Amino acid sequence: MKVSVDTSLCIGSGTCALTAPAVFGQDEEQAVVVVLDGSPPESLRAAVELAVRSCPAAVIRLVATTE
Repeated sequence: MKVSVDTSLCIGSGTCALTAPAVFGQDEEQAVVVVLDGSPPESLRAAVELAVRSCPAAVIRLVATTE
């Protein structure tokens, strides 16, 4: 899986960083999402999917990969 975000639309709620802290962080100056791991392991799938669903601005996308 791959994670992508549109930081230009991020409202800085921080929900993603709280939900999946190994994958998402937050830029302290701009208060927007930072992707810490763009290709997280399958073991984090549930947390990433929850972050996608919980994002109030709907800026996080999860892309399936074939490996």
